[in-house]
Amino acid sequence: MGGKGFLDNKDGICLSQRKYCLELLHEFGLLAAKHVDTHFPENATLNHTESDDDHLLVNVSNYQRLVGKLIYLTNTRPDICYDCDCLSQYLHSPLNSYLDAALRVLRYLKGSLGSGIQINKTGNLKLRAYADSDWARCPATRKSIFGYCVFLGDLLITWKSKKQSTFSRSSVEAEYRSMAFAICKVIWFLNLLGDMGVKNLLPAVMYYDNSAA
Repeated sequence: MGGKGFLDNKDGICLSQRKYCLELLHEFGLLAAKHVDTHFPENATLNHTESDDDHLLVNVSNYQRLVGKLIYLTNTRPDICYDCDCLSQYLHSPLNSYLDAALRVLRYLKGSLGSGIQINKTGNLKLRAYADSDWARCPATRKSIFGYCVFLGDLLITWKSKKQSTFSRSSVEAEYRSMAFAICKVIWFLNLLGDMGVKNLLPAVMYYDNSAA
C-alpha cells in the first residue's frame, strides 16, 4: 500500500498519493465523512496535559500507526508537514484530542485527494527559498517552530517543518535560525546542480517576513 502515482495534466505531471489517501480513509472509517477545508484550526495548539475532558488514549498503537502513515504522506503533501510535526511530539502518551486532530487531517485530505507535487514541462532553473518561524510556539517547551521550502523554478524540491532544538530569546533570533536552515539547503542544491553542469544558478533568492531580520 502507498505507492506514488503520476497524474498527467496540460502543464506536465502531478506526483500524487491519491490511492494511498483513499486506503487510509477506508482503514480509519472516514470514506463517508464530510471533508473540512483546513487541517488545523487557525492558531490551534494541542494541549500536552491531561484534563477532566481530555484523557490519555487507551489504544496508543492505533494513533501511532495513523501518525506514521500521515508522515509518509508528506512525501507529496507538504501542506501537512506542520500537522505531522505537532502530532508526533507525544506519540507515547497522546490524548484523545490528539486523535481528533489527526482524524481532522484525514478529513482535510479527503477534500484534496488529487493534490501533490506538480512537475511542469517547462520552467527556469532558478532557486528560491521561503522561510518562517513561530516564536515560542510550543506550549510545553516554549521552543519555536520553523519551516522552509525551496523551489527550483516552479518545482517544489524540498520542505520541512520542525521544532527548533534550542531556545530563541526573540522572534528575530528564531527567524534567523529558520533562514539558516533554508540557506543550508539552498547551498547544498547549488553545489549539487553545479556538479551536474547546470549553470547560471545565481542569484538564489530568499524570502522571509520579519523586517528586523
